[in-house]
Amino acid sequence: MSSSHRCPSFESSRGSSLGSSRRSFLQLAGLAATFPLISEGHLARAAQQAAAPKAPDDFPHITNPNAVMINANENPLGPCDAALAAITTIARTGGRYDATGCEAELTAQLAAEFGVPANHLAIYAGSSEPLQFATLAFTSPTRSYVTADPSYEAGMVAANAAGAKVIKVPLTRTYAHDVRAMIAADPNAGVIYICSPNNPTGTLTPKDDILWALEHKPAGSILLVDEAYIHLSGSPSVTDQVALGKDIVVLRTFSKIYGMAGIRCGVAFGRPDLLEKLSLYGRNPLPVTAIAAASASLKQSDLVPTRRKIVTDTRTSTFVWLDSKGYKYIPSVSNCFMIDTGRPGRQVMAAMRQQDVYIGRTWPVWPTYVRITVGTPHEMELFQTAFEKVMTTPVSA
Repeated sequence: MSSSHRCPSFESSRGSSLGSSRRSFLQLAGLAATFPLISEGHLARAAQQAAAPKAPDDFPHITNPNAVMINANENPLGPCDAALAAITTIARTGGRYDATGCEAELTAQLAAEFGVPANHLAIYAGSSEPLQFATLAFTSPTRSYVTADPSYEAGMVAANAAGAKVIKVPLTRTYAHDVRAMIAADPNAGVIYICSPNNPTGTLTPKDDILWALEHKPAGSILLVDEAYIHLSGSPSVTDQVALGKDIVVLRTFSKIYGMAGIRCGVAFGRPDLLEKLSLYGRNPLPVTAIAAASASLKQSDLVPTRRKIVTDTRTSTFVWLDSKGYKYIPSVSNCFMIDTGRPGRQVMAAMRQQDVYIGRTWPVWPTYVRITVGTPHEMELFQTAFEKVMTTPVSA
């Protein structure tokens, strides 16, 4: 993209007010303002500080740039070369919100790639906003939020803000979402949240199970399907249900396989009337760098399969090592997996931190399990050395 390039000048599909009244907008915006938007980065950092409290300004991103950071499901490869070049070019227009209208171009790209009309998608600064806005929009004190246990926690934070009951349903024996138990959990559910591949387990819920849940969910509810990690598994998406007009909102992000967690770009797919309910909670202006990087990344046809293989090979190599040492873990198809340490996970997190290796958090239902992000091959070698040292040290030490 040259500095003289101008993107198509058609109007954004989101619209300005989408027919909402000023009063309802202010009421809903007020509700959104009562809780903080939560991302994986927030949760990962909070878990580190809880496991080994330190001063706010004494964190590894600042004090030790060489620390192994495999705690936040980030992609150590970062943005691809094409995305970096696009960022460099577009940064010259950074004094404007979107001087070239490139958000409209990205909208058209995504609509074409996923086979949905342009007004069936909305772009956000990451997928955290639409996840939590959808929860606020469709749950209430009389409409619950149903999720797997363990699974990603951000929606539960929003449900609590909405005064909604949070219902946690254990995973199946194969660590998939138990969709039949989730659907049966509450006839008045407002949101059924399915993260596939799941965070933190990295395990897949078959598309047929998700489609069954979509057909049998309570009337008036939506299926909120989080596909943040789907590129890493190569599994089929359910975005085709959006074009069919079903009661579903599907989330995608550029944070994972595209390596843009710190740049922030995500997408919500859904019928226009569903997206309208999300829009009432507002949206921050998209960084022009995120728009340009996302657009450039989508044009790299070999990027996803190449990076998927890199992650798969590194993950497989790590599993071979874990097997050789007799450590218990949950097989994953994503860029994260869970290890059962056999002791309080927070103790292991703190001990690993002493080795300059930062691993992921625990979940209340599995207090001895810790989540590990797949880093570079070198980072995983350092993880192995540190983990074996920690696990062979008596707990009392």
